[in-house]
Amino acid sequence: MTTDRQFDITLFGATGFTGALVADYLDVHAPAHAKIALAGRNRAKLDDVAARMSREVGIIDVDVTSPLSVAAMAEASSVVLTTVGPYILYGEPVVKACAEAGSDYLDLTGEAEFVDLMYLKYNDLAVTSGARLVHACGFDSIPHDLGAQFTVEQLPEASALSIRAYVTMNGTFSGGTAASALEAMSRLGEAKKVHARRVAAEAKNSNRHARIVVARPGKSPDTGHWAVPMPTVDPQIVVDSARRLERYGPDFSYSHSLNTRTLLGTTSTVAGIGLIAGLARIAPVRKWLSNRVPPGTGPSPEKRAQSHFAVRFYGDGGGQSVVTEVRGGDPGYGETAKMISESALCLAFDELPPTSGQQTTASAMGAVLRARLEAQGIIFRLKGVGSDDSFPSRDDHKVSQRERG
Repeated sequence: MTTDRQFDITLFGATGFTGALVADYLDVHAPAHAKIALAGRNRAKLDDVAARMSREVGIIDVDVTSPLSVAAMAEASSVVLTTVGPYILYGEPVVKACAEAGSDYLDLTGEAEFVDLMYLKYNDLAVTSGARLVHACGFDSIPHDLGAQFTVEQLPEASALSIRAYVTMNGTFSGGTAASALEAMSRLGEAKKVHARRVAAEAKNSNRHARIVVARPGKSPDTGHWAVPMPTVDPQIVVDSARRLERYGPDFSYSHSLNTRTLLGTTSTVAGIGLIAGLARIAPVRKWLSNRVPPGTGPSPEKRAQSHFAVRFYGDGGGQSVVTEVRGGDPGYGETAKMISESALCLAFDELPPTSGQQTTASAMGAVLRARLEAQGIIFRLKGVGSDDSFPSRDDHKVSQRERG
């Protein structure tokens, strides 16, 4: 980590809905000595965000269409945290600048194409410069990535491991999230081609294998509930961690499903995803859908307070079976702001294994970041197989809030 930069952490996108939540979190939780900057293209709005913070922060004028301004931000910062999406449209200049400057990079992307493309273009450069490029540092994909790693740690070493994850959540989304999701759905063909290029480019380790298993929609033998595969970036991130870390064993498989209570819920989820993915490929329709939730808007504090998530992991390997769980509050915003902020603080200030190039939260930060998140109320726990295998309800979430204080 470079220590002679003007700023420890720069938040790019501080005036957006999620960016403002990140600014609030860093204001409260960053150490007093942390040198923080806010970056974006609207100076007046940046000044408004800075004015409500309780600490002095720097202001950096940055526009992604101006390579010089993006480079200046990266060169001034040890860690650049960006909330500016869709990343496939606006993210590359920041990745490039950080890779060139040797600055650590964090984002909230859930766009698999972007992750693969940035690996192809900038991984080697970042390895040379020492930059750590860490994507998907929010609900996509920290609970799943660190939760799978936590599950692996409960199973015997040097064993073939199988992990199945089931997600249940309650929450709404912002305009920025909607725009990113629609853009990704409109580019599924391009994403498939880019992923094939990455697979061909990556060095293969013939002694270790990691793969995604796509579960069939239906009643899960693990949970007894209906489940449907989730078309998210999370399995890709988890398997990337498995390829990087020997603790995942010689043969690792991972599946990722949305937990639903009824057959109707499963059927409607599959139909809804298919319909939206199809409509998103039509540009005027995609624009109309995106405008239903305008950029910069999002759920109210009251709505976020009622939101929650739980991810249940079923792991087998070495003759043992375990059930683990990660759970927390509002997945899309409250906890996402917490996750990426703690990731930035972790990269900026904690002792970590030496890594560079494109990394995952598990490979770059792992248990150190998990400890940070646990200290801030996100729960990682081992459950007894065959004990209480029901998923948390809304009442359980209220209890967990009281437990967290």
